[in-house]
Amino acid sequence: MTDHAHQYLASGPNFAEGEVIERIEVFRKRRPRLRDTVVTLAHGAGGKASAALIDAVFVEAFRNPYLESLGDGAEVTLPTGQRLAISTDSFVVQPLRFPGGSIGHLAVHGTVNDLAMAGAIPSWLTAAFVLEEGLPIEVLQGIVADMAAAAAAAGVDIVTGDTKVVPKGAADGMFITTAGVGLIPPDRKLTPQSVRPGDKVLVSGTIGDHGMAVMLARGDLAIEADIASDTAPVNRLVDALFAAAPDTRWLRDPTRGGVGTICNELAHDANVAVALDEQSLPVRTDVAGACEMLGIDPLYVANEGKVVAVVPPDQADAALAALQQHPLGRDAALIGDIAAQPAATVVVRTGFGGTRIVDKLVGDPLPRIC
Repeated sequence: MTDHAHQYLASGPNFAEGEVIERIEVFRKRRPRLRDTVVTLAHGAGGKASAALIDAVFVEAFRNPYLESLGDGAEVTLPTGQRLAISTDSFVVQPLRFPGGSIGHLAVHGTVNDLAMAGAIPSWLTAAFVLEEGLPIEVLQGIVADMAAAAAAAGVDIVTGDTKVVPKGAADGMFITTAGVGLIPPDRKLTPQSVRPGDKVLVSGTIGDHGMAVMLARGDLAIEADIASDTAPVNRLVDALFAAAPDTRWLRDPTRGGVGTICNELAHDANVAVALDEQSLPVRTDVAGACEMLGIDPLYVANEGKVVAVVPPDQADAALAALQQHPLGRDAALIGDIAAQPAATVVVRTGFGGTRIVDKLVGDPLPRIC
């Protein structure tokens, strides 16, 4: 069925018609099933294997309305009526330092950005460390200094934490877990269900920078390229976006699995088609070259300082201008739009006039990049 679907979609622009599209919709709406008997690296990659594990193990055990939205954070309402966003994330990247950042930067930026994707104003973080016996104190101090600088730049405080030490060989230097809390302004409401056909899809800058920077920093690839991670806090960029496009429908930071994966999540959750324009996707030449050598589509490569936004068509120009005026959004681009059909599907319009399906990967070709 998948091969027929690809052929059908590549045949021309009328991909919203015909029996094949109905079969695609049924296929896309199926929930991934957990068939594995042991945990694999694919289960931590943000793709289909991750979704199956989360649904079958964690959602099944902890099921509640807050969790079932499966966003980057949970939204809870206080007795006062104020809305809070709460998020948590763990970081296991290797190496601990890479061009453009470190595990310390990621630990702050990742949670700050998850809160911002809920429309919240990030305010407070917690930090928990699992340290391997033998880790040099100087290394730990450097990473903690990175976290302090990142928190100051994002305007958040690290208010509590925890430290555990495990025997040598039981961890890989250090793992960090951060959690965060922020207030959601009353005029911000972001849900997949608010996305409508005709809405526009924007990205705040070049894609794939972080994943390729970390892979090259490991030194396992015979590729030389000056690629730095894009890790950065995007909360103030999001504030600028809301000021220009107050009716912004949906936000997500394309980390593990990249733009392709989060667009698939949107398409499934909103039951819409996300149509991307291949020629509009901003990819640095050196990143594109490295991806081509590795046989990886940049759409699936992780980012740590980018935002994908869906905005109403009448606010798209203002949104794009606001992003481009911010230092983190200089390379922002309008990359596609939302259509009604084929529902729960992501397609890319190629430069040759055809289309191709962008499915959700099972795993991640670049493990441990965050």
